[in-house]
Amino acid sequence: MSVVMQKKPGESNKFNEAGRISIKSVSKVFGQGENAEVHALSNISLEIEPGSFVSLLGPSGCGKSTLLRLVAGLEQPNDGSLRLDGQEITGPDYLRGLVFQDPTLFPWKTIYQNIGAGLEARGVLAQKKHEIQQYIKLVGLEGFENKYPHQVSGGMAQRASLARALINHPKVLLLDEPLGALDAFTRMQMQQEMLRIWQDRGTTMLLVTHDVDEAIYLSDKIAIMTPRPGQIKEFIDIPIGRPRDRNNPDFVAIRSKILRIFNFVEDTALSYYL
Repeated sequence: MSVVMQKKPGESNKFNEAGRISIKSVSKVFGQGENAEVHALSNISLEIEPGSFVSLLGPSGCGKSTLLRLVAGLEQPNDGSLRLDGQEITGPDYLRGLVFQDPTLFPWKTIYQNIGAGLEARGVLAQKKHEIQQYIKLVGLEGFENKYPHQVSGGMAQRASLARALINHPKVLLLDEPLGALDAFTRMQMQQEMLRIWQDRGTTMLLVTHDVDEAIYLSDKIAIMTPRPGQIKEFIDIPIGRPRDRNNPDFVAIRSKILRIFNFVEDTALSYYL
């Protein structure tokens, strides 16, 4: 099954840094031998247009994070191909930024130094050092530049992780449940911040989440995945303008539709069950 994830008609065309993700007939098996093999993904095809915000939603173990790691170049498929702007993905690259659930900041570096770590790794810190303060401002960390990770909140640490990925000007930002470890109020605040950053930068976003409301609130499209081996079961378009009200009847109707797909008939938080 294949689909093209597109920007909505009439949206701004400022996405000159955004990339197109092409996933064609991808399957992934872990282990060797009949008893050791784990079939994580089976025949997944997906086209994501530049500037789109797309979420992968499905039960635990369905291969969402595996698919994200394949796009990141941290794993290689057994079958099929993955491309960014027509170039085959064969390994990690700064053009595909990755943000994990845990901030993974260097504890011995300040927030300023952590955000500049990607530039340092690429050998361009001297030329682009002036950008660090710009990205500190972008993610709302002004005044915390000289703090260490243990001196800031979890939300602030995750903002630093976002800035560290974005400062490399990736064409795609891959988000592996980046808000999963945050409390409910901080999580909603960070969702708003992620939308603001996405609208400011226009980077193509691919998000893995267990949270139905989060997927609806953030995404243009949602790809619903089956239990392992993961396949794309259904695509849900989110034709609601932004900013979005979680109590809006259209929002509630989409939430109910997704819960029915997962065989939940009550309006409950799906994250409790997955």
